Amino acid sequence: MLATLIEEYGSNTVVQLAEVEIPVPQAGEVLVRVLAAGVNPVDWKIRNGAGARMGMTLPIRLGSEFVGVVERTGTNVAGFTPGDAVFGMVKTGAFSEYLTVPAAHIAGTPEGLSVEEAAALPLAGTTAWQAMFDEAGLAAGQRLLITGASGGVGSLAVQLAKAAGAHVTAVCSTRNIDFVRGLGADAVVDYTKCRVEEAVHDMDVVLDTVGAETFQRALATLRRGGTMVTVVAFPTGDEAERHGVTVKRAYTVASADTLARICALVGAGKVTPHVERTFGLTEVREALDLSEAGRARGKIVLKTA
Repeated sequence: MLATLIEEYGSNTVVQLAEVEIPVPQAGEVLVRVLAAGVNPVDWKIRNGAGARMGMTLPIRLGSEFVGVVERTGTNVAGFTPGDAVFGMVKTGAFSEYLTVPAAHIAGTPEGLSVEEAAALPLAGTTAWQAMFDEAGLAAGQRLLITGASGGVGSLAVQLAKAAGAHVTAVCSTRNIDFVRGLGADAVVDYTKCRVEEAVHDMDVVLDTVGAETFQRALATLRRGGTMVTVVAFPTGDEAERHGVTVKRAYTVASADTLARICALVGAGKVTPHVERTFGLTEVREALDLSEAGRARGKIVLKTA
């Protein structure tokens, strides 16, 4: 089979497609024939060197979320049989024609979505859900600010939060204002026209998907006692004390239960992933380039079939 891998860290020049053996599912695992895979910032960050900081060993196969069809099951697997359409997230390896994954980490794909849309959902959706609800405890009626609201995580976070009954203020650039409003945001702040901390106040929760200066500015929008949860920054601890708030770093964990909850909202017509562009597996370098540029609206997807 074909798999995308790196044997050293660096730019896109180190990314290669290689012929490798089809893996064999072990106990509790399923072998999935991958149809499509979502492209995420973590993929090019691993390529750039984050793989070493994450404890990975070269060579590393890239790709962190997928949709596909069960080909085989290992022992002690219940609930899945060959031919089932499934999706989920993995630490690495989704940019391949086949992969093995623990059965406990996958779910049946939601009805009504294309293959490309389904591939755009597992990692970004799980990240948004776990950050907002599991970490920040977002509840109906609360005021939420989302930075990077037009991106892969942000665009799903807007929809998930609205489905939960929150009041959503979205931060994006001028060209994405109509897109974010269309997702259901109650208010939109154009960060190219004003400072978010001057336009927004008294937020109960902030979901930060951008980091750096944006993370610092968004902190100032919280009410005292509010909660900031970031999926990209690494808080030092001083931020919380200065602003009188709680600051958390969310780490996404594969969860079939979370996927099932998201699928229910997809089935109810409350959540739809947006795909900016689809590439073929042989175009993986171009897909990573587009992701790294940070200008994609929604998700970028690789079709591996």
